[in-house]
Amino acid sequence: MEFYYRIIMVNIEKVEEQIQKEQRIIDFDTREFTIEYIVDKYLKRIDEDKNDIYVPDYQREFVWDYVRQSKLIESIILGLPIPLIFLAENADNENRLEIVDGSQRIRTLAAFLKDELILVGLEKLDRLNGYKFSELSDARKRKFKNTPLRMIVLSNKSTDEIRNEIFERINRGSDLLQAMEKRKGIYKGVFSNFIYEICAKNKLFDQLTKIDNRQSKRQEKEELILRFFALKDGRYENFLKSKGIASYLDEYLDKKNKEFEFLKDDKVEDYLKKSIKLEQYYKDFTSMLELVNKYFEYGFSKNVRHQVSRIYFEAVSVGSYMALKEKPNLKTTKQEVSAWINSTDFKSIISGKYRTHIPDRIKERILFVKDKLISNGRTEKRI
Repeated sequence: MEFYYRIIMVNIEKVEEQIQKEQRIIDFDTREFTIEYIVDKYLKRIDEDKNDIYVPDYQREFVWDYVRQSKLIESIILGLPIPLIFLAENADNENRLEIVDGSQRIRTLAAFLKDELILVGLEKLDRLNGYKFSELSDARKRKFKNTPLRMIVLSNKSTDEIRNEIFERINRGSDLLQAMEKRKGIYKGVFSNFIYEICAKNKLFDQLTKIDNRQSKRQEKEELILRFFALKDGRYENFLKSKGIASYLDEYLDKKNKEFEFLKDDKVEDYLKKSIKLEQYYKDFTSMLELVNKYFEYGFSKNVRHQVSRIYFEAVSVGSYMALKEKPNLKTTKQEVSAWINSTDFKSIISGKYRTHIPDRIKERILFVKDKLISNGRTEKRI
């Protein structure tokens, strides 16, 4: 009995050693900032991608609808507790504060203070429906801006591994399937197979698309491919604001699966041989990849440090496709492309500030890339 007791005590000591070791790795502090301060630090120099509090590329898409944004504002006005916002000091990025969790909340606050959000769908404060921030009383505006929010800030001593672990743990409680994971189960068919088994396995696409293992497992690459095809078909102007891009992508994939249903009994490797249209889709995809590989120094990433963001990918991939369609022999240089990629104008339209996926913003980003490629590019003479 005494022997087993000693073993248990030794094991407990080892457990405590491990706990203390891991606790030392996780270095953070708790801070409180007013809403006005947070929004100022988020918006100031955002168009240059030098704002003090910034959204990392993998979170660039603003997905909350107007009702959900309005509910957050209502909760703050009512004095209800708001979940903690998690930030992380980034030593590799001039010690700016990266938003680990809370980007949708911060962007909602920014949209509201800038009169980009009209409150809708409120139940408790239903008389506020239809109001913008500037239409509130001065006293109410002052109180809202001075409301403090609590934040956990991870120090730059914490490794990327620790940050990813925390991000996973924060989001695991609501570990819902990502949109593309859902689509794989719901919208089965030939076009889905085409995306997963042909396009996603393209080696050049894999090389140009810098995505971490977590995002890759959640089928982010397949999501990007679907977005390319859906937006290149030129219907981004038509999907309704109320539906949003997610519903538009669902409808597009369902329609394409039905369009190519005649191939359902064929092997995936035979798809391109038996459908001229599907073969053309793949040619459009690979031609776009070759252009990006040739002229965009970091592929679908903004620079060597950044992962691929959906906003940037859509602009570059669809804009490149459209430029090639208009000028098949287009020729430019990496230096020319780099100049406008790093311009304030381009940074401002891919900043992910808010309202990232309304039709006008999507169109603006795509046409910017297309027009720059065509205007900067030169038509290569045929021999």
